[in-house]
Amino acid sequence: MKVLAIGDVCGLPGVDFLCAELPALRRELGADLTVVNGENATGRGISPELADSIFYADADVITLGNHAFHNRKIFDYLDERAHIIRPGNLPSQLPGVGHTVLECGGRRVCVANLMGRLNMDFRLSDPFAAADRLLREQDADVYIFDFHAEATSEKNAFGYFLAGRASAVFGTHTHVQTADERVLRGYTGYITDLGMTGGADSVIGVIPEHSVEYFRGAQTLRFESSESDLCICGALFELDAGGACLSVTRIRHEKN
Repeated sequence: MKVLAIGDVCGLPGVDFLCAELPALRRELGADLTVVNGENATGRGISPELADSIFYADADVITLGNHAFHNRKIFDYLDERAHIIRPGNLPSQLPGVGHTVLECGGRRVCVANLMGRLNMDFRLSDPFAAADRLLREQDADVYIFDFHAEATSEKNAFGYFLAGRASAVFGTHTHVQTADERVLRGYTGYITDLGMTGGADSVIGVIPEHSVEYFRGAQTLRFESSESDLCICGALFELDAGGACLSVTRIRHEKN
């Protein structure tokens, strides 16, 4: 089984490029399951309309992150749709759930979304404990984790924590693809960050000049998503029949 994981989709340019390119990319890579992080689809957050577009483009699961609830229109959608998930270690009274289970190649695949705590939302419970609990309580053949976190050290620790228990662990949130894809002990595929989908000529998705002005002290500037040098970043995890990861390949797809 091949699992394609795609990094944070940034703004309408990223959504449009993903929707145009994903069906052919998925066929080219032979992906059986595709997981897309969509928490920045509107720039900050995601709308029901854009989530529908990503699903229609052949994504099986949409994961979110710290901007999951920025757009209040998504609240009911999160409760109504099983395969869009938000970090499971956020307070339980918030809309949505932190994992989903689907059939793929005759196996039950659990995709989970958790968020790191270092320099992130103060309301988060322990993601390590949440992952432990999920593995105990949720029956599945394959477990896949999107760990939405700021610190590379926390992401690395989370990967080793799940080594031998999850088939794939990938980080999102920082929008910069890391070059550390590997198979950890116990045949768990890992990469610290998938990168982003959107304009590569940018500061993590934003028009460079806007970000420069922000860091120089401008507080009222409205960020706009870059439309320049569009690409899709992510990773392809190849699993054997038992769910052991055999290989991890970084993906960077640009329009031909």
